Amino acid sequence: MKLRLAIVFVALAATGLAGCATHLPDHAAKTSCCAEAEPPTTFTDKSLYQLDSLWTTDENRQIKLSELSGRPQIVAMFFANCQIACPIIVNDMKRIEAALPADVRARVGLALVSFDGKRDTPGALADYRLTRHLPAERWTLLRGRPDDVLELAALLGIKYKADARGQFAHSNVITLLNSQGEIVQQRIGLNQDIQETVRLIQQLAAK
Repeated sequence: MKLRLAIVFVALAATGLAGCATHLPDHAAKTSCCAEAEPPTTFTDKSLYQLDSLWTTDENRQIKLSELSGRPQIVAMFFANCQIACPIIVNDMKRIEAALPADVRARVGLALVSFDGKRDTPGALADYRLTRHLPAERWTLLRGRPDDVLELAALLGIKYKADARGQFAHSNVITLLNSQGEIVQQRIGLNQDIQETVRLIQQLAAK
């Protein structure tokens, strides 16, 4: 299954590396953002929700990505100690969120998946949520095993590499998934125009 997903997605995005490393060579209790979703029993072979990997939330709860199903998801990969690119990625996601009509916004999820499994503990992710004002009813913050992070990054067309300082050079990509976990759009780069993404989300939320 994982091999089939890799074949389907590995060429979806050709992205450069940027971010918080300098250079990479070429070679309070709230409703959980994913608690209400009722995952279907099957997904298409293009769905990220076929992955069997387990991920840990900032509430220290283990979930599968399929628990995010049932509504469109805006997904990005990041790490909490990032000081350059990641805050812009998160701000871009918040810009998209804010641009949605209130009734649509309530039917959309946003997910941040960390590259940094060592430092981004559930507690660190919870602190990040508070600092960045990310509402629990819509935003999911996840950490995973290194192999699972690498696999998800490959399926999203995201490259990353740690340096000696514990920083990461990484692609800057925001991915829009439909309710079944299939890629609808990818925005590559920072501070990009959001209007097409907003339009697509409204279409997806209306289905």
